[in-house]
Amino acid sequence: MPGSFFDSNVLLYITSGDPAKAAQAEATIGSGGAISVQVLNEVANVARRKMQMSWQDTHALLSLLRGLLTVHSVTAETHETGLALAERYNLSIYDAMIAASALHADCDTLWSEDMQHGMAVDGRLRIANPFRTAR
Repeated sequence: MPGSFFDSNVLLYITSGDPAKAAQAEATIGSGGAISVQVLNEVANVARRKMQMSWQDTHALLSLLRGLLTVHSVTAETHETGLALAERYNLSIYDAMIAASALHADCDTLWSEDMQHGMAVDGRLRIANPFRTAR
């Protein structure tokens, strides 16, 4: 069943000081979806280094995300797919690995603020920015 996959940048807005983006992130995530272990690692890194969250608060955030979303492992097969996507679509390695994880999770939407809104990956995955306003 196709579904949503989330990039770390969307998830981190839950704890941001931007109430509009926090509310939009919560609404988007509230419908459920999937993430990868890579996304959890990125969230932990930003929470600790940039947001200077305590270990207790970091663990609480990660636990919340694991409870709300299905977590997929990153496998060697995912890695190979990611390398191919990076080459084909000129994505950064990290963005390509997230897109590969979304494809392997059979998701049809990848929510990301950083990747190109509207981009189609392998004809099966659409990149969507949940914070983009209609123009």
